[in-house]
Amino acid sequence: MSGFPILSIMLAVPFLGALWCLFAPGSAESRDQNARVTALAATLIDFALGIVLWVQYVPGGPRWQFVENSNLFGKFSWALGIDGIAMLLIVLSVFLMPICILASWKSITKRVPLYMATFLVTEIMMLGVFMAQDLYLFYVFFEGGLIPMYMTIGIWGGARRIYASYKFFLYTLLGSVLMLIAMLYMTQHAGTTSIPQLMAYNFTSQAQTWLWLCFFASFAVKMPMWPVHTWLPDAHVEAPTAGSVILAGVLLKLAGYGFIRFSLPMFPEASAHWMWLVFALSMIATVYTALVALVQKDMKKLIAYSSVAHMALVTFGLFAFNQQGIEGGFLVMLGHGLVSGALFLCVGVVYDRLHTREISRYGGIADNMPAYATFFLFFTMASVGLPGLSNFPGEFLSMMGTYEQSSWAAFIAVTGIITGAAYMLYLYRRIAFGPRKNADAAAMPDLEPREWLTLAPIALAVLWMGVYPESFLKPIRGDVVLLLERLHPTAPASDAALKIPHKPAAAAVAGEH
Repeated sequence: MSGFPILSIMLAVPFLGALWCLFAPGSAESRDQNARVTALAATLIDFALGIVLWVQYVPGGPRWQFVENSNLFGKFSWALGIDGIAMLLIVLSVFLMPICILASWKSITKRVPLYMATFLVTEIMMLGVFMAQDLYLFYVFFEGGLIPMYMTIGIWGGARRIYASYKFFLYTLLGSVLMLIAMLYMTQHAGTTSIPQLMAYNFTSQAQTWLWLCFFASFAVKMPMWPVHTWLPDAHVEAPTAGSVILAGVLLKLAGYGFIRFSLPMFPEASAHWMWLVFALSMIATVYTALVALVQKDMKKLIAYSSVAHMALVTFGLFAFNQQGIEGGFLVMLGHGLVSGALFLCVGVVYDRLHTREISRYGGIADNMPAYATFFLFFTMASVGLPGLSNFPGEFLSMMGTYEQSSWAAFIAVTGIITGAAYMLYLYRRIAFGPRKNADAAAMPDLEPREWLTLAPIALAVLWMGVYPESFLKPIRGDVVLLLERLHPTAPASDAALKIPHKPAAAAVAGEH
């Protein structure tokens, strides 16, 4: 694949697909169907290219692979390249996109060409974030993703879509203004916009503190972390099903990727200094969001709060400053991307039939929808961290790493996992079992072939990741080791480290006799 611009082609395919969706000739009905087919074809082509990317990626090879670099103007360059971490997030994105198009096949009937084009532009922005090796190119993609998601919520969302879309846009944009200021400072002082070079640049301790806080303001909102998480439940509730899938499955992972790519390697001293803040916010989020989720009456809102709790496990792991924590935090990102997306698809299946997300309107649907109930149970078990499914390896490694750094933080995090099992199992019992309280719910038909096609691939991926996580750990292991080498000189002391008292050699010999 040397010299073949596969990354640029992966960005060009959805761009061309979006143009065809918008400007294809024909009647309104034919343009709608053309847009659906075009979007599905474009996303499937990108998925195929993503598989090629994974197969051709060489673990243990050069750190940056598939590199493309062309100077555009001034200090701005078209610089693309990936490591193992970016590669897996790209594969997750291109895997979920055709599933989102299929999920929207019947439910979206208004402005279909614009909707499909918007989703294809969303794919461009997501992939660009993971591919970019230029600081400002990253920022363009990172912030550009706000626009299509804002449109998705604002045009095709629910009754409160305008409020939710404005809240989503303003929260995430305001946080990122500070990040742009930090980028301007970094470019001026380091004399480069190259992300790989900036990852090895040593900023002063004072500069690191302010730069870290500026980036944290953006990533904390995007993650989201408590207390700047309130935009997420509203956005999820009002967004169409596919919008919720891509929001939870990929867009939340942009912040985790940002911590790995910017905060930790570029500002290691500040990351160590502010670790207590990350752990404190993560501990609050783990417990608070779990308790809030327990009392939710809306299925989507409950799953949205569970996303905040799972993202807290990611920040625990990433800021544990050890291999288990960072690898575990990244696996939680991947696992949550699959499972949360599948859970939102499950909500969409019943919403399309009954047009309500109120938990109390359902009950006993395992009798008339056994296939649906089986999938829903499978993804519920994955969400609570059942061994053998995708979330378990990441949560286990993340907790190991967190305990190695802070036993108290690990204790609080584990209580959040336990309460997470409580609210997810409570949700499933009220939906699938119990008395049939609504004749409409009892009459709902089971999954149709299109819905099987959306849920079955994710179920297989969830099982694969749970049974053989090494296939996801191997590509990132070298990148994690390099990150730890960067972090090691500044790593904070652990309260869980085993301390062996030093015994003088003479005393030790005397003791043996």
